[in-house]
Amino acid sequence: MTSLPPAPLTRGAPQWLARIDKPPREDAGAAFTTPWPTFLAGQVERPIRVVLIDEDESARRAVVHELVTDSRVRVVGEAASMREAKRLLAQQAFDVLILDVRLGGGKGFDLIASTKRHDSSAEIIVHSTLDDEAHVRRAFAHGASGYLVKNSWFQNFTQAVLQVVNGGAAVSPNVVRHMLIRQGPCAFVSSGDNSAIRRALSAREREVLQLVARGHVTQDIARQLSISAQTVCAHMKNICHKLHTRTRAQAVTVATSQGLL
Repeated sequence: MTSLPPAPLTRGAPQWLARIDKPPREDAGAAFTTPWPTFLAGQVERPIRVVLIDEDESARRAVVHELVTDSRVRVVGEAASMREAKRLLAQQAFDVLILDVRLGGGKGFDLIASTKRHDSSAEIIVHSTLDDEAHVRRAFAHGASGYLVKNSWFQNFTQAVLQVVNGGAAVSPNVVRHMLIRQGPCAFVSSGDNSAIRRALSAREREVLQLVARGHVTQDIARQLSISAQTVCAHMKNICHKLHTRTRAQAVTVATSQGLL
């Protein structure tokens, strides 16, 4: 991939542009130095394939500039319009899609849904200036597994990609805090008897949920419990259904607030 020259920063420029203020390392794409477990997705010999779709060229450059420095991840395509995006997604195999939902006047949400219908295993991370609760919830409802705000310092694109492909979620800290403060820790659970919820969860489901709460991803949980990754996902689906939640993070929050962990 041909490196793009860094854009000069101007007074008042968005914070995330600082990511491209420095030129890429000479060893860009070389193997990382931090140990990475072999059972996790994202190995040097089989990097995670990423497609980036955003009408903002500077935003795309910022993301690419970071991703190309890690050999666990490989950018395989970029698009700057809805038309280009549809053509690219139809032709290019990928594992993670990073896109701005404002693409095509807000049709990025439709692109999330259509991508998940076409390939349910594809992971989608929204990268947008929109950080209100309605847009975040809409993105996750359509199938996104990550939501990163463009003007946030406290996020890492490579980490986000590796998190979602290994069963986790990637959300900007300010978005999480905003939703927790606004709705409180029990926002995602319906009223009811927590003893009934406790009885509804099987012993194995509680084991899975405890490991999720400790930060373990799907493959790690499967290895520790000697079950398949598909079985882990099935347990999580049942857990979310019983706790009336949609995501693992919500399930952990509800279980903690109900004293189930």
